[in-house]
Order: sequence, then C-alpha cells, then structure tokens
Amino acid sequence: MAKRKKSSKKFTNVDPAYLDKQRASLRRIHRKSVLFNAQELAAIDTYCKRFRVSSRSALIRQAVMEHVLAGLDESHPKLF
Repeated sequence: MAKRKKSSKKFTNVDPAYLDKQRASLRRIHRKSVLFNAQELAAIDTYCKRFRVSSRSALIRQAVMEHVLAGLDESHPKLF
C-alpha cells in the first residue's frame, strides 16, 4: 500500500498580522512563583516519574487552571 502524502493545512486567506496578534496573545509573559515543601515536591516528582511527565510546569499549570475554571463554573451568577 502506498504511503499518503501528509497534507499541510496552511491559512491562505488569513491575514498574517492577525495570526501574529493571535500568537502574541497566547504567549506566557506573566510570571508567578510557587513554593513547595519537601513532601509536596516529592509527591510531584513521584507522579512525574510514574506517569512519565516531561514538563512539570505544564502539569502544575494545567492542574491550577482546571481548579480555577471549575471554581468559576460552580460560582456563576444566577438570575433566580
């Protein structure tokens, strides 16, 4: 069976300035620091080794954002 050629999806009708602006809005420029005690750091290291997580910062960012977004969903304003 012949191999298929991978098709690349290029945005031909999109303004390059728009794409640059969109990429810039997703760039992470705001820094926050978190301190862990020895037991917390050991738990994170164990988790990363067990589940082969290569980026601890992405893991922590994802966990924090899931918690924040879940909290916002639970406390949305109600009309009645």
